[in-house]
Amino acid sequence: MFGNERRFAVLMCADDTEYVRKMYGGYFGVFVRMLAEEGEIWDMYKVARGEFPEDDDLPLYDGFVITGSCSDAHGNDAWVCDLLSLLKKLDSMNKKILGICFGHQILGRAIGGKVTRSPTGWDIGVRNITLSSFWPLSFSSLDLPSRLSIIECHRDEIRELPAKTEVIAWSDKTGIEMFRYGDHIMGIQGHPEYSKDILLHLIDRLIQRDYIMDAYGVEARENAALREPDEEAWKRLCVTFLKGQ
Repeated sequence: MFGNERRFAVLMCADDTEYVRKMYGGYFGVFVRMLAEEGEIWDMYKVARGEFPEDDDLPLYDGFVITGSCSDAHGNDAWVCDLLSLLKKLDSMNKKILGICFGHQILGRAIGGKVTRSPTGWDIGVRNITLSSFWPLSFSSLDLPSRLSIIECHRDEIRELPAKTEVIAWSDKTGIEMFRYGDHIMGIQGHPEYSKDILLHLIDRLIQRDYIMDAYGVEARENAALREPDEEAWKRLCVTFLKGQ
């Protein structure tokens, strides 16, 4: 039996690297550190490994968080298709869903948007994004500036969204950095949960795996050294969305 604690689930769309597991308790640990508060229960489902919540358990949750991934949100791997089905179900139940990076893209696809490779290539580093002046009332107490910096690490992006969706942030490189759909779905293309340490670790991995050239990795590291992500503001924003009424 469950008590009255609020309950959330992280839908893990990538395997942990050894470094992140050792330093942060895996990506689940990274998200819990940013979002969890006392008296809450946080569960993890390794959806990229085919581990999904049972339909009967969905009503128990107050919200869901979808992580980043090395997979393509525009691909049709079996688990990606299963995740799309789950997201459509959660949407119909009006469950709070926060999508980060791949999670942002797969949410966009689940509600009828289009995801592709970015025509301008990878975005890796710390980037300033512009927030819409038409923020939902639930965020008005946050008193956010018109621009926030966030860690980025992606080569895909949402290109189109259905008309009912609100684009609430953009950058010089990416037209849809954040969106909202109703009061229950929000996507963020960047990584509010990452530290610069994790970003530098990922740059090394991308070079090792030949996803990016050495020269681009050097450039990404230099970019990251120039500014700090607005970690505290992103934390408040994500917590307010996920747990607000």
